[in-house]
Amino acid sequence: MRVLLLSDIHANLQALEACLDAAPAHDIAVNLGDTVGYGGNPNEVVEQVRRCCQLHVRGNHDRVCSGLSDMSSFNPLAALSAFWTRQQLTQESIDWLRTLRRGPLTLASLEHVQFFHGSPEDEDEYMLAITSALAELLKCTVPLSFFGHTHIQGGFSLYQDAGSEIHPFINTGNGLARSELQLLKPARYLINPGSVGQPRDGDWRAAFALYESNTSKVTFYRVPYDIKLAQKRILDADLPSRLAMRLEFGR
Repeated sequence: MRVLLLSDIHANLQALEACLDAAPAHDIAVNLGDTVGYGGNPNEVVEQVRRCCQLHVRGNHDRVCSGLSDMSSFNPLAALSAFWTRQQLTQESIDWLRTLRRGPLTLASLEHVQFFHGSPEDEDEYMLAITSALAELLKCTVPLSFFGHTHIQGGFSLYQDAGSEIHPFINTGNGLARSELQLLKPARYLINPGSVGQPRDGDWRAAFALYESNTSKVTFYRVPYDIKLAQKRILDADLPSRLAMRLEFGR
């Protein structure tokens, strides 16, 4: 089975469309959460994601922007964008966001794989380094997990009692690029496909990944998109200019 993995789209319609245009053939698409928040096209992205993905994990921005929880855990920038998003969302979009389930979720055809947003226990938890991820790898009974939330493409592995970080080797140019990771069967993995709509790993290009179960391979992708238009949508909405500017630097 070929699984397209999208995460942290954050209402960036231009980045999402570029990823879908570049995506290779796949059997199913999984949304790892944070469909909305930060970006200027929340309803359009919800509509697109509902069409293209078959499995959806709830992210913390999905929860807050749909009104399922308050904004007390958000920094001022995130809270301001969440407030704006909540005012823009149609009732249909809100109702759909409220139906999303928190992870871990599984697919019947892939019993060895699970999907969640932050961590298995907490969709708000950031696993940013092997020190924080190792505890999850040690207690995880599923060999392969896909997650989002950090906006950093890569992940972590546990092999022969040694934990390590995974950093895809992808060129730093402006074009389409990809990097392959061969999974070792005895190992356990936490894999992040990266953020479609707001990368934070120093690369401005939109990120996604493809998992091929028959070859036990993950391919990481970086895709250029119309960043100027995405910035314009943010600025036209009178959202903070920092949300637009950070897209240029992948931060």
